[in-house]
Amino acid sequence: MKTYVAKPSEVSRQWYLIDADGKTLGHLANEVSVMLRGKNKPEFTPHVDCGDFVVIINAEKIKVTGKKEVQKKYYSHSGFPGGFKEETLAAVRRRKPELIIERAVKGMLPHTSLGREQFTKLKVYVGDKHPHEAQQPKSYTLSR
Repeated sequence: MKTYVAKPSEVSRQWYLIDADGKTLGHLANEVSVMLRGKNKPEFTPHVDCGDFVVIINAEKIKVTGKKEVQKKYYSHSGFPGGFKEETLAAVRRRKPELIIERAVKGMLPHTSLGREQFTKLKVYVGDKHPHEAQQPKSYTLSR
């Protein structure tokens, strides 16, 4: 018996809509990263982008546990001397709440060109409106 290997031309993609209202950040990011990679499909192939498109709405209503709201820090560096910046989760939530989910999911994807390609299939929006109605995304409920 031969092992099945998916070809990029054979992959069928679905669009899924997830409401982040009241969902825990880590649980949401884990399930979304699995969907983006395609690991929930029987034809999953590690070196082929088999994943689906995921649209997340209500990004500002994501929930975190413990004291992460004030203790969790996001770091960035401009590349110039003195260009180091740090920001708490609460500050990021005020400034750009979709960044919280994007950073969590990106960290769970492979850090390769394939992972960067899979990350482009994630669409995160503040509020319950999104511009992907034409794709008719299916509503998806998380297991937790």
